[in-house]
Amino acid sequence: MNPADLSACALRAAYAKGEISPVEALDAVIFRVERLEPQIMALWAIDVDGARATARESEARWRRGAPLGPVDGVPLTIKENIATRGIAMPLGTAASEMKPSAVDAPPAARARESGAVIFARTTMPDYGMLSSSKSSFHKLTRNPWDLTKTPGGSSAGAGAAAAAGYGPLHIGTDIGGSVRLPAGWCGVFALKPSLGRIPLDPPFQGRVAGPMTRTVADSALFMDVLSLPDARDHMSLPYETIAWSALDRDVKGLRIGLHSTPARGFRSSRKSVRPWKPPHAPSRRQARSSNRWRHS
Repeated sequence: MNPADLSACALRAAYAKGEISPVEALDAVIFRVERLEPQIMALWAIDVDGARATARESEARWRRGAPLGPVDGVPLTIKENIATRGIAMPLGTAASEMKPSAVDAPPAARARESGAVIFARTTMPDYGMLSSSKSSFHKLTRNPWDLTKTPGGSSAGAGAAAAAGYGPLHIGTDIGGSVRLPAGWCGVFALKPSLGRIPLDPPFQGRVAGPMTRTVADSALFMDVLSLPDARDHMSLPYETIAWSALDRDVKGLRIGLHSTPARGFRSSRKSVRPWKPPHAPSRRQARSSNRWRHS
């Protein structure tokens, strides 16, 4: 099988047996990117040389039987609103000041510490404020399943990259659906964890980072890395050891939610809305009386 199509779990097993090397896996992903990216346009700031250097280091560790962590040698993309050292954050908009980030944000730092091969950042709409890929900075990202369609947003590039097989692991962010919508529209899996479960810097009320993958098992594996603590996020939850990969369980009794009307918004109650008045606001008669006194 093409290494670009393998899951992170399968790549780890192949690395341990010496059947595939991290360099071979990265080369397969880069070959696919070079072939498909002119149509999909999911990536930004591709760093092939830097990624190959990281993959060679990972290859040496696997040969010694000493991987750094669960995702050592696995090709990875990161949404461009998550800071990565030395790369600017356009936030999807041409209005951004293109200043390189001094340090990795927590998700990027945890991935790098675990040996992941970060080879590109993924696109997003302006400030992440659309459920599409429309951006004043990036080219229009397309859905790999149908190039006439949007991949959704705001983690547009991450969803498209996962569906296209640009490696098995991708990181997006979500407030109101920004990993869940692209996952649904691109046919991949995404998890919006509880606020603070994955530390962020800067933290922001409601915003979380989450994995986007082609398998549930890969997201579970990745959560072991992304959920590690980082003191920079004062809103993060206390670190908790969670058996993310314990997926063989009875689902009896669990409730499943199905959103059957996407993008319809809220239905109108057709009730009249009264204008808001501040507490202790004067009545119109009191206001007229006050005005007559003021101008007398």
